[in-house]
Amino acid sequence: MSIAAAGKPYVLGPNEGDSYWFLDTLMEVKAGGSQTNGCFTVIEWQAGAGFAPPPHVHRQEDEAFYVLQGRLAVRCGDGEFAAGPGSFVLLPRGIAHTFTVLEAVRALQVTGPSRFEEFVARLGVPAPSATLPPPSPLDVDNLLRVAREFDIEIPPPA
Repeated sequence: MSIAAAGKPYVLGPNEGDSYWFLDTLMEVKAGGSQTNGCFTVIEWQAGAGFAPPPHVHRQEDEAFYVLQGRLAVRCGDGEFAAGPGSFVLLPRGIAHTFTVLEAVRALQVTGPSRFEEFVARLGVPAPSATLPPPSPLDVDNLLRVAREFDIEIPPPA
């Protein structure tokens, strides 16, 4: 039974939560399935200018961002739009999407239902500090394998 399901509050302070370096981003898990009874995941994330995940499709969860700092160029399906501080972005399940960080970003990400925190933990490396690392080489085969386990489609690079 989760803390939330037990009717008890769950509180984390600033810089609290499990942190991971994940695809050249810093992800700090604020709440996951065990706190939300599987309903959603909340992650505070940071990425430097130029970061762009490969286009992908979440089959099981909707993904949303609330931009706190910085700017993103977002592509979802046939639409393209900009998101800056105070912007809210909803990327519905089943639609291919990606984004590019135009200006170093800090944002909240909510995915529902939960499990995205497990995906981050599987592919990420525990992060002892809040300094963004330099870009690292991507193990594409491992990314594709783990993504399939979480029902996330990532087309292999051409």
